[in-house]
Amino acid sequence: MAGTSDKKMEFAKKMEFALNEMEKYNTGIRFSELYKLMENNFSGMTKGAIYGFIRDLFKYNSDKIDKPSKGLYILSKYNSTFSPTIQPHIKQNIPEEDFYKPFSEYLVDDLDECTKAIVLGGNILQDKWGTPDVIGVIKPSMSDIIKEIEIISAEIKTETNALITAFGQACAYKLFSHRVYLVIPEQSPKADIDRLDSLCFLFGIGLITFDNTDPKNPNFQIKNRAQKTLPDTFYVNTKLRKIEDKLEL
Repeated sequence: MAGTSDKKMEFAKKMEFALNEMEKYNTGIRFSELYKLMENNFSGMTKGAIYGFIRDLFKYNSDKIDKPSKGLYILSKYNSTFSPTIQPHIKQNIPEEDFYKPFSEYLVDDLDECTKAIVLGGNILQDKWGTPDVIGVIKPSMSDIIKEIEIISAEIKTETNALITAFGQACAYKLFSHRVYLVIPEQSPKADIDRLDSLCFLFGIGLITFDNTDPKNPNFQIKNRAQKTLPDTFYVNTKLRKIEDKLEL
């Protein structure tokens, strides 16, 4: 009986520790992070024991812990999109436009998705469906056997409270683009990034995160590459006529 009582006390101690630690993560904590916390603070726990404990942590505290996306745990009191005190939106003083050129270079040099990329933004295309912040083109070389031009568009957002709007804009660009990228701050809520990751995968849109505090070193990180789809030829021609000189078509 004493042994059983000791095990219960030890289990309760671990539960209390985990819940207290989760207080520090108001945007949620990943399974891997929670695993490391338990491993570093309870050296006697095996891998299997930690896995079982995390399952039980959620099971026995379902009124206190939410799981808003795969592998992400968050205290229920933090899991509210309606409370401004949970995760206040901090407007960035850095103009969004400062990230356009660095991303155009990243699109060409690092991702190797374009042979040329230019900054657009604003309302250059004069269309209520929007203008990409960056647009690129893959132009065939003289040695290519199959000569095909592809258009790549990107929507960049520095504000973390407009992600679903940005996703809608990225979807609209598929009308005239073979590939589309959505570029969002790495400072965005983890659950929002997870949802966008799934949505982008379903719609074939590439997803990239970046540091919205440093235009000189945005640290672009690709989460998934854009999938090629066939745009509507009418919209491709309509859009490109307005910028064909800039893309040197």
